[in-house]
Amino acid sequence: MVLPIVKYGHPVLRKKGERIEAITPEIKKLIADMFETMEASHGVGLAAQQVGIAKQLTVIDVRAVTDRPSTLELDGKPAEVDSLMPLVLINPEIIPVGEPVAGPEGCLSFPEIFADISRPGAVDVQALDAKGRPIAFRCGGLLARAVQHETDHLNGVLFIDRMDKKTKAELQPELDDLQAATKKGLQKK
Repeated sequence: MVLPIVKYGHPVLRKKGERIEAITPEIKKLIADMFETMEASHGVGLAAQQVGIAKQLTVIDVRAVTDRPSTLELDGKPAEVDSLMPLVLINPEIIPVGEPVAGPEGCLSFPEIFADISRPGAVDVQALDAKGRPIAFRCGGLLARAVQHETDHLNGVLFIDRMDKKTKAELQPELDDLQAATKKGLQKK
């Protein structure tokens, strides 16, 4: 089922997600619904907060993006990125590796708003997969950017928080309009 994506201004986007202690039928359904929602919205990642649920869960699939490569290492050896896709990360923990790299980002909770964001070029990731099994890998490129962006969501951090001051100031009128529209919509409920 395609779920509604909450937009900037909704308070759930600023909530740190609760850890997931068990893979229940509800969590399995949420994962399936999040993939369906992400695909319907042409996104590469989606955090539970973006569908109104403050849990430590994100889904990622970078296979459709061919102009921004990703790298993957499993057990210290290069691996095919597709071997991990589609990716479910539950309770992820990331460790930055390497120097920050600026790159374009957007967010399904910020329609039509894009900016270059500086993030480490690679990260080490530890999490649970959709079946609750531990997974660990190092990734770079777009996958590293997506993992960091979505993990930020799980901690109530938004990509606008990572923008440089000048970029955020330029986008402020659009951000204010989006936030006001979201809050107005919430008042009607």
